[in-house]
Amino acid sequence: MQSDNPRFSVHLCFYIICAIGISACSGGDSEDNATSLSDDTSSSETVDNEAIQTSLDPDLFLAAGLAESITTTACTLTDGTQTECFKVVINGAPANADIGPFCPRNITDDATQGGVWFDGSGELYQVDGSFILSLPDLYGSDWQLYDEATGEVFVTDSQIACEAAARPDVDPEYQNHCVECSIDYYDGGVTQTLLIPVEPVALANPNSLSADLGVSLNGVVIAGPAPVNAILSANTIAAFDDCGGHVNPAEGYHYHAALGCSDVISSLDGHANILGYALDGYGIYAMLNSEGEEDFDLDECRGHSDETRGYHYHAASAAENMFIGCFKGAQGSITVGSN
Repeated sequence: MQSDNPRFSVHLCFYIICAIGISACSGGDSEDNATSLSDDTSSSETVDNEAIQTSLDPDLFLAAGLAESITTTACTLTDGTQTECFKVVINGAPANADIGPFCPRNITDDATQGGVWFDGSGELYQVDGSFILSLPDLYGSDWQLYDEATGEVFVTDSQIACEAAARPDVDPEYQNHCVECSIDYYDGGVTQTLLIPVEPVALANPNSLSADLGVSLNGVVIAGPAPVNAILSANTIAAFDDCGGHVNPAEGYHYHAALGCSDVISSLDGHANILGYALDGYGIYAMLNSEGEEDFDLDECRGHSDETRGYHYHAASAAENMFIGCFKGAQGSITVGSN
């Protein structure tokens, strides 16, 4: 799914962010900004891509997604490196898109009344009435998420139900349910603080992923793969919205897939758009470039280098249930609260 998500639009002026209803434009010389986003291929000199590295740019974030301005502070990375980090405090809700819908209410509902589902099998499903009917074919005959008499879908429609179904040991009462939690249960968003190194520190060997990977430019935590096996083992579907996010009691709204909602900056050189930053300071970009093509030289972390951005990641497709494969650099941290 590309960045023309019909649920929001973002107007861009070179390297300046302008979102609907948000005063998030920053000034600066437009010629310099254009150069920073374009690939200069006019030089015949050989460029060492590994020696070039761009760092997090606070001006790229949509202000409405932040609880406070981005600052710097001393920090210690996962490899013990003591350095300077950007302190990014988010409100816990996307600056440029609505949250939901997640679960349809009846087996007659169409795709506009539900979100999406992915289980890592390579398929991206629309969570509509037809999907609810297809669950026995997908996952087994013991799946029954609706009332046969009325067609009503069994949905967790209260905070008590949400939290009973979202825990690892799902309350048996809420098995065979479509699970959704409202952001309203958590005061409209869970504030979180991310510390991200100003200068990425490359590791000799990549680190495995943690529960959370980084932050999007519209102010949402980028999470690791959704625990779909645990979800499916309780005959539940923890549906995602059309942005690839959902709400849980521990950290509120977060993304498990890149579906275009954080594409708020358009690259001028045809490169894939930047979506956000990983906890190690490297940028995370969309999967496809302006020609609809995926880069073929990505490493096991889904990253590579070029002469404009240095090392950076490219998100996987939603159907793969992942953003990136591993951390190439030492990570900062993420904690609940403004700290």
